[in-house]
Formats: sequence, structure tokens, C-alpha cells
Amino acid sequence: MATIDLTSDQFQQTVTADGIVLVDFWAEWCGPCKSFGPTFEAASEKDPEITFAKIDTEAEHEIAGALEIRSIPTLMIFRDGIQVFSQPGALPGHALDDLIGQVKALDMDEVRAQMVKESASSDTDTDTDTD
Repeated sequence: MATIDLTSDQFQQTVTADGIVLVDFWAEWCGPCKSFGPTFEAASEKDPEITFAKIDTEAEHEIAGALEIRSIPTLMIFRDGIQVFSQPGALPGHALDDLIGQVKALDMDEVRAQMVKESASSDTDTDTDTD
């Protein structure tokens, strides 16, 4: 599967869908982005069941700002609507392949349980007794 270009209109629908979605935040003027582009494209050809999407941060300022993208390229990975990875920097092909393998191996029931646990913990940390 070739990569797709995402806009802010399509972003939420794409990343909340079932399955794995890799999103590459890039810009035309960015040298590391240009070097990572072929690696990202090659990975998309190897894993057609995964959605590989690109967001041009110059054209999509709003979404890049909302997601606090401060450095490009930045790679975000979502699985079944949950963000499971976010990191700036260009990855070599073998590292991207390894990362995809790790995301495929995730036990999403365990990930959801951990999210619930962390949410409950943060809720109790912010509660204060004012009696």
C-alpha cells in the first residue's frame, strides 16, 4: 500500500480506526524528512495491512500545533485508536521494521488496562480533600 496524505479533516477518522496507523509528520524543506521518506514508503510496501500516512506540517499547521509537533520528522503510531508511539527523528529501515513488529505484538487488552490504571491513578493524584 502506498502512503496517503492526511489533512486535519481526515486525521481523527484515520487514527481512530481499527488496526495500525503510522503517521509521518514532515515538511518539504526538511532534509531528514526527505531521507526518511523512502524508508517510510518502503515499509508501506512491505506491510499493506497497515495504514501509512503523511502530514505536511507546513500545510497542516493546526494539527501539528494541536499535537505539539516541535521537531520533524516525527513518527506517531496508533493501534486501534490508541496512540502507542511518538518520537521525533528519522529512523533507519531496520529500526522502523523492528518498531512495527513491536506494535504488532502489543497485547491491546493489556494496553487498555494500563491506560485505565494510569487514568485512575492520575484522578486520585488530583483529588484533594478540602474538609
